[in-house]
Amino acid sequence: MKQPNFAAMSPAVAKAIEQMMVEQGDKFSLEKVNLAELERRTGISRARLRRMKEHDFEDAEHASKGRKASTTLLSGYTGILDGLLKAGVTNSAVCLSGLRANGYHGGKTIVKDYIAAHQHLVPPARYAVAPQGNRGRRYTTGPGEAFQMDWGFTKVQSFTGEEYSAACFAMVCHHCGERYVEFFPNAKQENLFIGMLHGFRYMGVPQYILTDNMKSVVIRRDQDGHPLWQKDYEQFMRTVGFQTKLCKPRHPFTKGKVERLVRFVKDNFLAGRSFWNVTDLNLSALDWCDEQNTTFHRGLGIPQDIHRERCGSVVTKLNDSPELLLYLCPERRISFDGFVNYEGRRFGVPYTYGGKTVRVMRNGSCLYIYSADMARLLATHEVTWAYQDSFCANQYAFPEQPEEFPSMPVKTVIRQLPQTSTDLSFEKFNFTKEDDEDD
Repeated sequence: MKQPNFAAMSPAVAKAIEQMMVEQGDKFSLEKVNLAELERRTGISRARLRRMKEHDFEDAEHASKGRKASTTLLSGYTGILDGLLKAGVTNSAVCLSGLRANGYHGGKTIVKDYIAAHQHLVPPARYAVAPQGNRGRRYTTGPGEAFQMDWGFTKVQSFTGEEYSAACFAMVCHHCGERYVEFFPNAKQENLFIGMLHGFRYMGVPQYILTDNMKSVVIRRDQDGHPLWQKDYEQFMRTVGFQTKLCKPRHPFTKGKVERLVRFVKDNFLAGRSFWNVTDLNLSALDWCDEQNTTFHRGLGIPQDIHRERCGSVVTKLNDSPELLLYLCPERRISFDGFVNYEGRRFGVPYTYGGKTVRVMRNGSCLYIYSADMARLLATHEVTWAYQDSFCANQYAFPEQPEEFPSMPVKTVIRQLPQTSTDLSFEKFNFTKEDDEDD
C-alpha cells in the first residue's frame, strides 16, 4: 500500500485522509479512497478531488504559475499612473478617476496592485512627530445632535510661480457623516461665519457644534474651566440658535470625525487637483460633497439616504433673516481713492456714495457691494481673481446738478487779455516778447 505524503497535501485534505486511515486501519487504500466521503469531510468538490487523486492528493503547481501576461488593462496608462505616484498621489480612487478620464476601462483592484508594487516612486513622507496610538474612547451621538467643524490648510502654486496658503472649512455630522467643505483665502472670523451659515443651509442647524479652542470662538477659560466666548461669536450663536462645546486643549481626537474629513479632503479631493479660481474650486468641492454624501459607507452599515433622513427630521432649518444677512455681508471701509479690499482684491465704489463703510458679499463669480445699512445695491463686479483693480461703472462721475441756459440769443461780447507775468527773474528768457517787439 502506498503511503500518503501528508506534508505535500493541503491541511484539510491531509487531516481528512489521516482520520479515514485511523478509522479503516489496514483496509485503507489511497488508490481506492471514497471520494464522496472525502468530499463530505473537506468540502472540496468530487471533480476536483478526482483531479487531485491523479497526483496522490499532493498540491501540484500549475504549469502557468509565475507567468505574467505581456499586456494588461493598464498597458498604455502606466505613464499616467507613474506621474501621479511621483506627485505623491497614492489614493487609488483618485488615480482611477484620472485614468478613466484618459480612456481607461479597467477596475480598481489592478490599480491598487500597481500602486502597492511601485511604492518606490512615491516621495518619502515627513512626519513632524511620531504617530500616537488611540488615547480615547469612541462615543456616539443621536441624529442631528452634534456637528463637528475645523479648519484645514493647503498650499496653492499659482501660474506665476508664487505660492500662497488657502483655508478649507470642514463641517461633518457626527451621527450620519454628512459633510460640507468650502475654501477661503484665509481663516478669519468673518469667513468662519460665512462657512458655518453655508454649512447650516446645506445640512441644517444642530443642537450644538463641537470644535477646538480657536481664537475666533473662545478667548480663554475662567478659573472654573468655563469658556469665555468671543463676543461676536457669542452673538452669532444667539442669532442662529445653537450651542457650542469645546474640546480639551491639545486633544484633537475628541473631534476625530472632522479631523479625518480634513485628511480625506487632502488625500482624495485635493490630490492632483488644478483650478482656475476660488469660485471654481468651491463648485468642484460642492459636487464632491454631493457625491460622497450619496455613497454607501461600510462604517455606517445602512444606506446613507436613510441616515440623512433621520438627521433631517431633527435638525432645524436655517431661515434667512436680516440679522444673518449681516454675517454673509462683512463690513469694509472705503479707501481714499474709492476702493474696498475683499479677499485680497480691490473693487471700486461709486464716488457718489457718501458713507465711509459698505458691506460686501460674494455669490459665485459676482461680488455685490451694498450700503452700510443694506438699503441699496451700490455696485456689482465680476470676480476675475486678477490682481488689477476692478472699477465700477461711472466710479468717479460727479452727480448731475441743475444748470441754467440763456433763453434769448446773447449779443454782449467782452474780451479777455493774457495774464501778465509777475516774475522778472525769467523775463530775459521770454523770446515770445522779443518777437512781438520786432514786429
